[in-house]
Amino acid sequence: MGNGRFVKLCFMVAAFCITAPVGLTAQTFHSMNFNGTNGAYPIAALLQGTDGNFYGTTPSGGTSTYCGPGGCGTVFKVSPSGILTTIYSFCSLPNCGDGGAPFGNLIQGSDGDFYGTTMGGGANFDGTIFKLTAGGKLHTLYSFGTLANCADGIYPTAGLVQATNGSLYGTTQYGGSNGGCTWYGYGTVFEFTPKGKLITLYSFCSESYCSDGSWPNTTLVQATDNNLYGTTSWGGGEFSDAGTIFRVTLSGRFTTVHRLRAKTDGATPNSLIEATDGNLFGTTQAGVTNFTEGGTAFRLSPDGEFVVLENFCLGFCISNPWAGLAQASDGNFYGTTVNGSELDNGAIFQLTPSGELTTLYSFCSANCYGSFPNAPLTQGTNGTLYGTTRLSTGDGSGYGTLFSLSLGLPPFVEASPNFGKAGRTVGILGNHLRNTISVSFNGVPATFTVVSDTFIRATVPSGATSGTIGVTTPNITFSSNIAFQVLP
Repeated sequence: MGNGRFVKLCFMVAAFCITAPVGLTAQTFHSMNFNGTNGAYPIAALLQGTDGNFYGTTPSGGTSTYCGPGGCGTVFKVSPSGILTTIYSFCSLPNCGDGGAPFGNLIQGSDGDFYGTTMGGGANFDGTIFKLTAGGKLHTLYSFGTLANCADGIYPTAGLVQATNGSLYGTTQYGGSNGGCTWYGYGTVFEFTPKGKLITLYSFCSESYCSDGSWPNTTLVQATDNNLYGTTSWGGGEFSDAGTIFRVTLSGRFTTVHRLRAKTDGATPNSLIEATDGNLFGTTQAGVTNFTEGGTAFRLSPDGEFVVLENFCLGFCISNPWAGLAQASDGNFYGTTVNGSELDNGAIFQLTPSGELTTLYSFCSANCYGSFPNAPLTQGTNGTLYGTTRLSTGDGSGYGTLFSLSLGLPPFVEASPNFGKAGRTVGILGNHLRNTISVSFNGVPATFTVVSDTFIRATVPSGATSGTIGVTTPNITFSSNIAFQVLP
């Protein structure tokens, strides 16, 4: 179990510091509030764009009154210095034809535009897939619930992933061929092709007792084996309704990799990540060995071995991680819980690959700078961690916050997209890149163009193999945090 150590955190916005026993080096925490008009109650991970800014969604707030005074959700941009801009307010079109309530995260496609989903709105009020330009022009690409009996699924609550074949993949929480247009529809996995065609790859609860899982609501991840991995929040068989972990090929071949048992594995798994060692890591929202509602952190090997690394606890321990993990440039994992700590308003934690837990920050109830974080953290290429809280204070008020936590982690570079064939031009995100001397793909020199201090365009060189991208400047050589995949 974790030791619950705490560290020094400086609230630069309020110009004062809160000090607690130091378990790591000095750290700095920044926070800023949503106000409702610019968004409310954020629950999705942030995305660092190719321009160096961070982008995200809120399921409520904005300027539309179609959903009532609370708004129908937004897409926002925030600069590293903390300037928040609303890019789009949903339900701006009559009858919410542009979609509403975006619960999932954004991605930036290989064309530079942003892609995401809304849980509601659209032509059938069952959710949409959308494309949004950096200038704020929105295109609705697909409205769910179009097929008879909602065979195409309804209510996509998770974000999308762009796979190596160029298609967008995602899930719907309800609908599909097993249950129709109600919440008794158990959800789908879908592909949205570059030509604009939606293909339902799998409908959940196709097996007896829903042993294949039901109600997926987390973003898929494409692993280095080229397959997609995801989780379901429910189902798993006659003797378990704790959720599942599944694998699906890009062509739609479906396999249940693991069926969770609440008393040993945890229940309701969040989104997965593939770590640098090739294993999948994740968390569950509830259910642990020694406590009823604590949650777990786990590792899943490529051959299906499931190992619980941490049983989150109740009381004054942190508990209930409602978001997946992020692996940072130091090799450790970072995440959040919505409960636990001294004031029971959530916490930020560090987890080593071997399972040692350290509490980095406890969210507060008085003089509060955010509470109840339930979105995965994002590490910027400057090394800083960024995230959101669903509320602003511990008493349930406020519209949520954006925060950053500086731990002194090393900076890195990141490719966008993180795959490509020889001869393809890809973007490289970073910091202090203006005087770049050389770029290499797994040691093979590449031609490049410096666009800005935070962005480079480079061509995947002939003879390159999958591995680390290196960017050399007069002062430092940056490496990519995730291996670049060279396609055949």
